[in-house]
Amino acid sequence: MWWFQQGLSFLPSALVIWTSAAFIFSYITAVTLHHIDPALPYISDTGTLAPEKCLFGAMLNIAAVLCVATIYVRYKQVHALSPEENVIIKLNKAGLVLGILSCLGLAVVANFQKTALFAAHVSGAVLTFGMGSLYMFVQTILSYQMQPKIHGKQVFWIRLLLVIWCGVSAFSMLTCSSVLHSGNFGIDLEQKLHWNPEDKGYVLHMITTAAEWSMSFSFFGFFLTYIRDFQKISLRVEANLHGLTLYDTAPCPINGERTRLLSRDI
Repeated sequence: MWWFQQGLSFLPSALVIWTSAAFIFSYITAVTLHHIDPALPYISDTGTLAPEKCLFGAMLNIAAVLCVATIYVRYKQVHALSPEENVIIKLNKAGLVLGILSCLGLAVVANFQKTALFAAHVSGAVLTFGMGSLYMFVQTILSYQMQPKIHGKQVFWIRLLLVIWCGVSAFSMLTCSSVLHSGNFGIDLEQKLHWNPEDKGYVLHMITTAAEWSMSFSFFGFFLTYIRDFQKISLRVEANLHGLTLYDTAPCPINGERTRLLSRDI
C-alpha cells in the first residue's frame, strides 16, 4: 500500500498539490500572454486577467473545498484523541472556526479580482492569510498540548518553525505593503501589473511579493505535516432508515447501516 492510500493522508497531499498547480498554471498562462512580469508578481496578479483568471478562480474554489475537508478531518481527529481535555476541546473548536474562515477568504480571493473589486479582494486576502495564520498557531498549541502522549515532539517543533516562518513573512509583507501604499509611491498601485526596476517603490514591491509567496509556502508546509497524522484515521458515514419507503412511517427494521467514507479502516 502506498503512503497516500493509508487513511485520509491523500487529503492534505491533494490540497497542497492542487493549490500549487493553480498557482503554477495561472502564472505560466499570465506570463505567456505578457499580462504580468515573470519576476515575483503578486499571487493574485496571476489570476487577474482573462483567461488565467478563469483557471485561477475555478481551481482555487476546489482548493477551498479540499481545505475545508482537511480542516474538518483534523478537528474530528483531535476531538477523538482528546475527548475529555477541556483546553484541547476549546482550542480545537477555535481552530475549526478559524480554518473555515480562512477557506472562505480563499474563495473570495478566487472570485473577486483586485482590479475589479479591490475591497472584496483585500478582505478575502485578510481572511485567508490572517485567519490561516491564527489557525496554524492554534494547531501548533494543540500539538504542544498533545505531545508526547499522542505524538512525538518532532511534530510540534516542525509546526512551530513553520508558524515562525509564517509570522516573519506576514510581518514583512504587511510592513512593506503599508509603506508602499502610503501614497508616496503613486496612486492606484493595486491596478498596476507591470513593474520596472526604475519605478518608485520597486524594492518594496519585490519584498512584499516575495513575502506573500513565502507565506503561502509556509501554509503548504504546515498542511504537509498532517500527512502522517491522517494515515491513522478514517471516517464513516452512518445511514439511519426511518421507513421502508418514502411513504411508510412505520419503524424500519434495518437501522444503523455504516458505510466507509473516502477510505478504508486502518
